[in-house]
Amino acid sequence: MKLAHKDIEKDNAGQVTLIPEEAEDMWHTYNLLHVGDSLRASTIRKVQTESSTGSVGSSRVRTTLTLCVATIDFDSQACQCLSVTALERFYEAVMQGILRHFNFDVVKCVLVASPGFVKDQFISYLFKEAVRQDCKILLENRSKFMVVHSSSGHKYSLKEVLCDPAVTALLSDTKAAGEVKALEDFYKMLQQEPDRAFYGLAHVERASEALAIDILMISDKLFRHQDIATRSRYVRLVDNVKENGGNVRIFSSLHVSGEQLNQLSGVVAVLRFPIADMSEAEEDSSSDED
Repeated sequence: MKLAHKDIEKDNAGQVTLIPEEAEDMWHTYNLLHVGDSLRASTIRKVQTESSTGSVGSSRVRTTLTLCVATIDFDSQACQCLSVTALERFYEAVMQGILRHFNFDVVKCVLVASPGFVKDQFISYLFKEAVRQDCKILLENRSKFMVVHSSSGHKYSLKEVLCDPAVTALLSDTKAAGEVKALEDFYKMLQQEPDRAFYGLAHVERASEALAIDILMISDKLFRHQDIATRSRYVRLVDNVKENGGNVRIFSSLHVSGEQLNQLSGVVAVLRFPIADMSEAEEDSSSDED
Protein backbone atom coordinates (compact mmCIF):
# COMPACT_ATOMS: atom_id res chain seq x y z
CA MET A 1 0.00 0.00 0.00
CA LYS A 2 1.35 3.42 -0.97
CA LEU A 3 0.49 6.38 1.27
CA ALA A 4 0.12 9.35 -1.10
CA HIS A 5 -1.25 11.93 1.36
CA LYS A 6 -2.07 12.19 5.07
CA ASP A 7 -3.87 14.95 6.94
CA ILE A 8 -4.74 13.94 10.53
CA GLU A 9 -6.16 16.34 13.15
CA LYS A 10 -5.40 16.23 16.89
CA ASP A 11 -8.63 14.36 17.58
CA ASN A 12 -7.54 11.70 15.03
CA ALA A 13 -10.08 12.87 12.46
CA GLY A 14 -8.79 13.65 9.01
CA GLN A 15 -8.12 12.02 5.69
CA VAL A 16 -5.55 9.87 3.94
CA THR A 17 -4.95 9.08 0.28
CA LEU A 18 -3.99 5.45 -0.34
CA ILE A 19 -2.93 3.70 -3.53
CA PRO A 20 -3.38 -0.10 -3.39
CA GLU A 21 -0.59 -1.93 -5.18
CA GLU A 22 -1.53 -5.57 -4.60
CA ALA A 23 -4.55 -7.67 -3.60
CA GLU A 24 -3.53 -7.85 0.07
CA ASP A 25 -3.76 -4.03 0.29
CA MET A 26 -7.55 -4.28 0.01
CA TRP A 27 -7.56 -6.38 3.19
CA HIS A 28 -5.69 -3.60 5.01
CA THR A 29 -8.18 -1.06 3.64
CA TYR A 30 -11.02 -3.18 5.01
CA ASN A 31 -9.48 -3.03 8.47
CA LEU A 32 -9.05 0.76 8.27
CA LEU A 33 -12.62 1.59 7.24
CA HIS A 34 -15.48 2.21 9.69
CA VAL A 35 -19.18 2.81 9.24
CA GLY A 36 -19.71 6.54 8.72
CA ASP A 37 -16.43 7.09 6.90
CA SER A 38 -16.42 8.66 3.45
CA LEU A 39 -14.59 7.00 0.60
CA ARG A 40 -13.64 9.08 -2.45
CA ALA A 41 -12.18 7.79 -5.68
CA SER A 42 -11.72 8.86 -9.27
CA THR A 43 -13.49 6.90 -11.98
CA ILE A 44 -14.46 7.21 -15.65
CA ARG A 45 -18.08 7.23 -16.73
CA LYS A 46 -19.71 7.16 -20.15
CA VAL A 47 -21.90 10.25 -20.70
CA GLN A 48 -24.49 10.42 -23.47
CA THR A 49 -25.59 13.75 -24.94
CA GLU A 50 -28.40 14.58 -27.35
CA SER A 51 -28.15 17.53 -29.73
CA SER A 52 -30.98 19.80 -30.85
CA THR A 53 -31.25 17.77 -34.05
CA GLY A 54 -31.85 14.56 -32.10
CA SER A 55 -28.48 12.92 -32.76
CA VAL A 56 -26.96 11.12 -29.78
CA GLY A 57 -23.29 11.24 -28.94
CA SER A 58 -21.27 9.80 -26.08
CA SER A 59 -18.01 10.65 -24.39
CA ARG A 60 -15.98 9.33 -21.47
CA VAL A 61 -15.68 11.73 -18.56
CA ARG A 62 -13.49 11.40 -15.49
CA THR A 63 -15.62 11.82 -12.36
CA THR A 64 -14.87 11.85 -8.64
CA LEU A 65 -17.33 9.78 -6.59
CA THR A 66 -17.77 10.02 -2.83
CA LEU A 67 -19.44 7.16 -0.94
CA CYS A 68 -20.61 7.11 2.67
CA VAL A 69 -19.84 3.75 4.29
CA ALA A 70 -23.03 2.18 5.67
CA THR A 71 -21.95 -1.48 6.09
CA ILE A 72 -18.70 -3.22 5.27
CA ASP A 73 -17.36 -6.70 4.73
CA PHE A 74 -14.63 -8.28 2.62
CA ASP A 75 -14.79 -10.54 -0.42
CA SER A 76 -11.53 -12.52 -0.46
CA GLN A 77 -12.21 -13.85 -3.97
CA ALA A 78 -12.60 -10.46 -5.64
CA CYS A 79 -10.46 -8.60 -3.06
CA GLN A 80 -13.17 -6.03 -2.57
CA CYS A 81 -15.69 -4.89 0.04
CA LEU A 82 -19.29 -6.06 -0.22
CA SER A 83 -22.51 -5.66 1.69
CA VAL A 84 -23.57 -7.96 4.56
CA THR A 85 -26.88 -8.73 2.44
CA ALA A 86 -24.75 -10.15 -0.32
CA LEU A 87 -22.45 -12.07 2.08
CA GLU A 88 -25.32 -13.89 3.76
CA ARG A 89 -26.66 -14.94 0.35
CA PHE A 90 -23.24 -16.41 -0.39
CA TYR A 91 -23.14 -18.21 2.97
CA GLU A 92 -26.63 -19.60 2.36
CA ALA A 93 -25.58 -20.89 -1.08
CA VAL A 94 -22.53 -22.63 0.42
CA MET A 95 -24.65 -24.12 3.20
CA GLN A 96 -27.15 -25.52 0.70
CA GLY A 97 -24.27 -26.91 -1.37
CA ILE A 98 -22.93 -28.74 1.70
CA LEU A 99 -26.35 -30.20 2.50
CA ARG A 100 -26.92 -31.23 -1.11
CA HIS A 101 -23.55 -32.77 -1.95
CA PHE A 102 -21.90 -33.95 1.30
CA ASN A 103 -22.39 -37.50 2.50
CA PHE A 104 -21.30 -37.27 6.13
CA ASP A 105 -21.26 -41.05 6.41
CA VAL A 106 -18.20 -40.88 4.16
CA VAL A 107 -16.78 -37.38 4.78
CA LYS A 108 -14.28 -37.43 7.64
CA CYS A 109 -13.34 -33.76 7.71
CA VAL A 110 -14.49 -30.46 6.20
CA LEU A 111 -11.83 -27.77 5.85
CA VAL A 112 -13.09 -24.19 5.88
CA ALA A 113 -10.24 -21.91 4.83
CA SER A 114 -9.89 -18.24 3.97
CA PRO A 115 -7.74 -15.21 4.63
CA GLY A 116 -9.05 -12.83 7.27
CA PHE A 117 -12.22 -13.64 9.19
CA VAL A 118 -14.52 -14.91 6.42
CA LYS A 119 -14.03 -18.52 7.50
CA ASP A 120 -15.00 -17.74 11.10
CA GLN A 121 -18.02 -15.72 10.03
CA PHE A 122 -19.20 -18.53 7.76
CA ILE A 123 -18.90 -21.17 10.49
CA SER A 124 -20.79 -18.91 12.87
CA TYR A 125 -23.54 -18.40 10.27
CA LEU A 126 -23.64 -22.10 9.35
CA PHE A 127 -24.31 -23.39 12.83
CA LYS A 128 -26.62 -20.57 13.87
CA GLU A 129 -28.73 -21.49 10.85
CA ALA A 130 -28.40 -25.18 11.67
CA VAL A 131 -29.83 -24.51 15.14
CA ARG A 132 -32.57 -22.23 13.79
CA GLN A 133 -33.59 -24.73 11.12
CA ASP A 134 -33.06 -27.74 13.41
CA CYS A 135 -30.68 -29.22 10.82
CA LYS A 136 -29.55 -32.33 12.67
CA ILE A 137 -27.14 -33.53 9.97
CA LEU A 138 -24.96 -30.42 10.45
CA LEU A 139 -25.25 -30.33 14.23
CA GLU A 140 -24.34 -34.01 14.55
CA ASN A 141 -21.25 -33.53 12.36
CA ARG A 142 -20.06 -30.22 13.78
CA SER A 143 -16.82 -31.78 15.05
CA LYS A 144 -15.82 -32.60 11.45
CA PHE A 145 -15.58 -28.91 10.50
CA MET A 146 -12.10 -27.44 10.80
CA VAL A 147 -11.32 -23.73 10.40
CA VAL A 148 -7.86 -22.92 8.99
CA HIS A 149 -6.07 -19.92 7.51
CA SER A 150 -5.14 -19.60 3.84
CA SER A 151 -3.22 -16.82 2.11
CA SER A 152 -5.92 -16.34 -0.55
CA GLY A 153 -9.30 -17.57 -1.72
CA HIS A 154 -7.86 -19.23 -4.84
CA LYS A 155 -8.19 -23.00 -5.04
CA TYR A 156 -4.42 -23.40 -5.30
CA SER A 157 -4.22 -22.25 -1.68
CA LEU A 158 -5.72 -25.65 -0.85
CA LYS A 159 -2.28 -27.17 -1.41
CA GLU A 160 -0.80 -24.70 1.06
CA VAL A 161 -3.48 -25.60 3.61
CA LEU A 162 -3.02 -29.36 3.18
CA CYS A 163 0.76 -29.03 3.52
CA ASP A 164 0.42 -27.35 6.91
CA PRO A 165 1.80 -29.88 9.47
CA ALA A 166 -1.00 -29.13 11.94
CA VAL A 167 -3.63 -29.79 9.29
CA THR A 168 -1.82 -32.85 7.97
CA ALA A 169 -1.74 -34.38 11.45
CA LEU A 170 -5.52 -34.04 11.75
CA LEU A 171 -6.14 -35.28 8.22
CA SER A 172 -3.58 -38.06 8.23
CA ASP A 173 -6.15 -40.72 7.34
CA THR A 174 -8.01 -38.86 4.61
CA LYS A 175 -7.66 -39.44 0.88
CA ALA A 176 -6.84 -35.82 -0.01
CA ALA A 177 -3.97 -35.62 2.45
CA GLY A 178 -2.67 -38.97 1.18
CA GLU A 179 -2.69 -37.72 -2.41
CA VAL A 180 -0.76 -34.56 -1.51
CA LYS A 181 1.81 -36.58 0.46
CA ALA A 182 2.21 -39.17 -2.32
CA LEU A 183 2.80 -36.48 -4.94
CA GLU A 184 5.32 -34.70 -2.71
CA ASP A 185 7.19 -38.00 -2.26
CA PHE A 186 7.26 -38.45 -6.03
CA TYR A 187 8.78 -34.98 -6.56
CA LYS A 188 11.44 -35.72 -3.92
CA MET A 189 12.23 -39.02 -5.58
CA LEU A 190 12.45 -37.30 -8.98
CA GLN A 191 15.11 -34.95 -7.58
CA GLN A 192 17.06 -37.43 -5.48
CA GLU A 193 16.73 -40.73 -7.40
CA PRO A 194 15.39 -39.98 -10.90
CA ASP A 195 15.83 -43.62 -11.95
CA ARG A 196 13.06 -44.53 -9.48
CA ALA A 197 10.56 -41.84 -10.50
CA PHE A 198 8.87 -42.26 -13.90
CA TYR A 199 6.07 -40.34 -15.60
CA GLY A 200 4.44 -40.70 -18.99
CA LEU A 201 2.47 -43.71 -20.14
CA ALA A 202 5.17 -45.51 -22.14
CA HIS A 203 7.84 -45.22 -19.41
CA VAL A 204 5.43 -46.29 -16.68
CA GLU A 205 4.24 -49.26 -18.75
CA ARG A 206 7.83 -50.44 -19.19
CA ALA A 207 8.39 -50.15 -15.46
CA SER A 208 5.23 -52.21 -14.90
CA GLU A 209 6.49 -54.90 -17.28
CA ALA A 210 9.67 -55.05 -15.19
CA LEU A 211 7.53 -55.53 -12.03
CA ALA A 212 9.24 -52.43 -10.62
CA ILE A 213 6.29 -50.24 -9.64
CA ASP A 214 5.80 -49.69 -5.93
CA ILE A 215 3.28 -46.81 -6.14
CA LEU A 216 1.26 -45.87 -9.22
CA MET A 217 -0.49 -42.48 -9.27
CA ILE A 218 -3.03 -42.00 -12.02
CA SER A 219 -5.64 -39.33 -12.79
CA ASP A 220 -9.30 -40.31 -12.94
CA LYS A 221 -9.45 -38.15 -16.09
CA LEU A 222 -7.61 -40.87 -18.01
CA PHE A 223 -10.38 -43.39 -17.34
CA ARG A 224 -12.75 -41.06 -19.21
CA HIS A 225 -10.56 -40.85 -22.32
CA GLN A 226 -12.71 -40.61 -25.47
CA ASP A 227 -10.67 -43.26 -27.24
CA ILE A 228 -11.78 -46.66 -25.91
CA ALA A 229 -8.48 -48.36 -26.76
CA THR A 230 -6.50 -45.73 -24.85
CA ARG A 231 -8.88 -45.96 -21.90
CA SER A 232 -8.47 -49.73 -21.83
CA ARG A 233 -4.70 -49.31 -21.89
CA TYR A 234 -4.80 -47.33 -18.64
CA VAL A 235 -7.13 -49.88 -17.05
CA ARG A 236 -4.70 -52.70 -17.97
CA LEU A 237 -1.85 -50.74 -16.43
CA VAL A 238 -3.72 -50.34 -13.14
CA ASP A 239 -4.71 -54.03 -13.08
CA ASN A 240 -1.13 -55.15 -13.77
CA VAL A 241 0.31 -53.01 -11.00
CA LYS A 242 -2.26 -54.31 -8.50
CA GLU A 243 -1.65 -57.95 -9.55
CA ASN A 244 2.08 -57.49 -8.98
CA GLY A 245 1.65 -56.10 -5.46
CA GLY A 246 1.89 -52.41 -6.26
CA ASN A 247 -0.14 -49.67 -4.58
CA VAL A 248 -2.46 -47.67 -6.87
CA ARG A 249 -3.70 -44.18 -6.05
CA ILE A 250 -6.41 -42.68 -8.28
CA PHE A 251 -6.36 -38.88 -8.09
CA SER A 252 -9.43 -36.69 -8.55
CA SER A 253 -9.05 -34.12 -11.33
CA LEU A 254 -11.26 -31.79 -9.27
CA HIS A 255 -8.60 -31.58 -6.57
CA VAL A 256 -5.49 -29.42 -6.87
CA SER A 257 -3.25 -32.50 -6.51
CA GLY A 258 -5.09 -34.10 -9.44
CA GLU A 259 -4.51 -30.98 -11.54
CA GLN A 260 -0.79 -31.17 -10.74
CA LEU A 261 -0.73 -34.83 -11.70
CA ASN A 262 -2.41 -34.03 -15.01
CA GLN A 263 0.43 -31.61 -15.74
CA LEU A 264 2.79 -34.60 -15.43
CA SER A 265 0.84 -36.55 -18.10
CA GLY A 266 -1.65 -37.89 -15.55
CA VAL A 267 0.31 -41.04 -14.71
CA VAL A 268 3.48 -41.34 -12.58
CA ALA A 269 5.17 -44.14 -10.69
CA VAL A 270 7.58 -44.56 -7.80
CA LEU A 271 9.67 -47.71 -8.36
CA ARG A 272 10.87 -50.38 -5.96
CA PHE A 273 14.29 -50.35 -7.58
CA PRO A 274 15.99 -48.06 -10.11
CA ILE A 275 15.73 -48.71 -13.84
CA ALA A 276 18.21 -46.88 -16.03
CA ASP A 277 18.33 -46.17 -19.77
CA MET A 278 14.65 -45.37 -20.15
CA SER A 279 15.19 -42.14 -22.08
CA GLU A 280 15.03 -43.98 -25.41
CA ALA A 281 11.55 -45.37 -24.77
CA GLU A 282 9.35 -44.73 -27.75
CA GLU A 283 6.49 -42.52 -26.70
CA ASP A 284 4.00 -40.74 -28.85
CA SER A 285 3.07 -37.86 -26.51
CA SER A 286 0.52 -36.47 -28.93
CA SER A 287 -1.59 -39.65 -28.87
CA ASP A 288 -0.76 -41.57 -25.68
CA GLU A 289 -0.68 -38.63 -23.26
CA ASP A 290 -3.28 -36.32 -24.74
